[in-house]
Amino acid sequence: MHTINKIGNSFWYITPISETDRPILGMVVGNNKTLMIDAGNSEDHANYFQKELLKRGVPNPDIVVLTHWHWDHIFGLSALSNTVSIASKETKEEMEKLIPFSWSDEAIDARVKEGTEIEFCARAIKEEFKDHRDIKIVLPDVTFEKRMEIDLGGVTCIVQHIGGDHAADSAIVYIKEEKILFLADCIYPKMYAVKDNYTINETLRLLDELEQFDADTYIPSHQKPISKEEFNQEVAKLRTIAKYTDVCGGNQQKIIKEYEKHVQRELTEDEIETISNFVNGY
Repeated sequence: MHTINKIGNSFWYITPISETDRPILGMVVGNNKTLMIDAGNSEDHANYFQKELLKRGVPNPDIVVLTHWHWDHIFGLSALSNTVSIASKETKEEMEKLIPFSWSDEAIDARVKEGTEIEFCARAIKEEFKDHRDIKIVLPDVTFEKRMEIDLGGVTCIVQHIGGDHAADSAIVYIKEEKILFLADCIYPKMYAVKDNYTINETLRLLDELEQFDADTYIPSHQKPISKEEFNQEVAKLRTIAKYTDVCGGNQQKIIKEYEKHVQRELTEDEIETISNFVNGY
């Protein structure tokens, strides 16, 4: 089940659920306005978060920011009709492509077959929408190009288009006064591909941009929030594996050997998977 947690004075979030691919949703509470980060993977998801926060005295959001176009972050937007929705120009363009789609099992399976949908997402959509499939793609009201700043009254949110392998339209939200960086999915590999993959140059560019932010807490959408120290460890892992992928010309066994020498121990499953992802993108 979900739990609702608070970090600092103004940030609330709901924990993720992997079976139905529900990501973390955030709520930033200012003196004048409340901003929600991501709309959830269904109306049920968005409504549950709002209802639980109302019990804790947190008002419904005035604004919702979408971090990228993937279904689990946008399908709940139809439940937020009294909210101004914001996304990057790229996110809106990607969402427009989803409007003609049918979401029946047959239509989803056909898209998996032709390679426009992935098996993991198809399974999760069927699991989340067991009883009904009335999915409505609602487009964002406001779009931005590179960066925008939103003053909620005593709390500032910087929304920045950041890109990355996972989704080229990815945006992050930096909650300035709380030193929280909402990463969403930007540091994950690309999944809409024949094989999950990272590319060397895009990963290094993304990490350079993320390291510009002075944050103490980082929120990746499908894990638990992580500290600065844990984020730095993740960055070091990605940078080092990217370097060895380059040096070893994408040879998986050589990269594993070099990385084992570097860390002086046997590799974890996560490290081996990360190496595979870089090899796939090489």
